[in-house]
Amino acid sequence: MDPVSVGLLAALAGGAGGEVGRQAWAGLTELVRRPFRREGSGRATAVSSGEPELVRLAGDPGDQGRAQALSTALAVRAALDEDFRTGLAAWVEQAELVRTGDGAVTNTISGGTQYGPVVQGRDFSSLTFTATSPPPSVGAPGDNAGDSAS
Repeated sequence: MDPVSVGLLAALAGGAGGEVGRQAWAGLTELVRRPFRREGSGRATAVSSGEPELVRLAGDPGDQGRAQALSTALAVRAALDEDFRTGLAAWVEQAELVRTGDGAVTNTISGGTQYGPVVQGRDFSSLTFTATSPPPSVGAPGDNAGDSAS
């Protein structure tokens, strides 16, 4: 399994992604706190569960060194614990869907008056709008408002 992105970990620890980001961070916290099931000879090794690194990063989300330490701890644990590796892979797949501030957004409205909802932002999904018809144009065919009296 590839290491978890340091940028993603730091961004989620810092609250990026709004509520979805907070849920992703909570999911990682829950995963890391599960019992550590080491595979192999049964010999005890001094390997971090990842929880101390998680707590340190949460305390200082801007510290790239702390994010790197967490990424490394997660990779080592995933190499030793198959259940954790499976859970971490699923978590990464979901967490990568969280927008962490990367990318640019350019919103432009042009071409006259808009008669309906206008939403500006990024990464919208499942939106539904019910819009009314635009008002009739002044001077439209069959409209007496545009006729002059003689």
